[in-house]
Amino acid sequence: MTVTERSTLRLASHTTLRVGGPARRIVVCETEPDLIGEVKALDAAGEPVLVLGGGSNVLISDDGFDGTVVLVATRGVRADVSGCSGAIVSVAAGEDWDALVERAVTEEWGGLEALSGIPGLVGATPIQNVGAYGADVSQTMATVHTLDRHTGQRATFAASDCGFGYRTSRFKSKPGRYLILSVTFQLPLGSLSAPIRYAELARTLGAEIGTRVDARRVREAVLSLRSAKGMVLAEDDPDTWSAGSFFTNPILDPVQAAALPADAPRYAQPDGRVKTSAAWLIERSGFGKGFGSGPAQLSTKHTLALTNRGQARAADVLSLARQIRSGVESAFAITLVPEPLLVGCEL
Repeated sequence: MTVTERSTLRLASHTTLRVGGPARRIVVCETEPDLIGEVKALDAAGEPVLVLGGGSNVLISDDGFDGTVVLVATRGVRADVSGCSGAIVSVAAGEDWDALVERAVTEEWGGLEALSGIPGLVGATPIQNVGAYGADVSQTMATVHTLDRHTGQRATFAASDCGFGYRTSRFKSKPGRYLILSVTFQLPLGSLSAPIRYAELARTLGAEIGTRVDARRVREAVLSLRSAKGMVLAEDDPDTWSAGSFFTNPILDPVQAAALPADAPRYAQPDGRVKTSAAWLIERSGFGKGFGSGPAQLSTKHTLALTNRGQARAADVLSLARQIRSGVESAFAITLVPEPLLVGCEL
């Protein structure tokens, strides 16, 4: 375990948005016992704690965090592969997500390929129920192993007990209670992908919805699509200096959905509600790609990403987000909800 006093180092260096003020103290935990021991000790002392992984879904204020930031750097992937149960893959929270997806495709463990190119660490994926291109982690996740910070005891949850929904889970609904230690996936064996569920991906692959294709092709197609939208991190591309999609797609009741223009995207949900596209709402409210004249602007590739053009501060990102949210409210009477965790700031 590495403990560093970094009162002058901005947390911007630990986030993909590249914004955020200093922390009073930063601790890097490389083993699960260190991670558990450090968080339990901090909780017992009443110290404010911010657990940070890859920093890909967080916006930290310019004032930073007046407490201890715990960086999760645990490692380990253990696979139990059999013809009956497929690949049972247990992964430490600090493992890189896309590296896991790449390995799964190489080893012919199916089901993760459509989630290629998503930045961040494995431990963050159950919190948001990370998803893209018609897939999300709840479809392959078997168990989530945690430390319940209220009781100080380990707690393991089957996928059915995780409260997974669109970009949510029991872990997100109870912020700060559960420290994710590791995640276990159950993945079918074979070179074919899971059924293609997303129209744009199907068109790119030249495949029909519901069909399976070579998982390597799916990974390549998804990486290409995400790169074209600035959603694959690149050091030399400010369009990727973001927190990914800043707003979630609104899920509306039938009355709200009926009030939208006829050409608005509508996706029926199992509970009778209707999901629409945040990007469509943003664009139809007058905010096109590249909108903004300051250091924080919409990506030139995708209107859902608020980007740091090099010198932005958290205040700049928040100002742009408020402008967009207000514009969508005025145009459609729909309030967009931010997807990233906001630390020390409000929208």
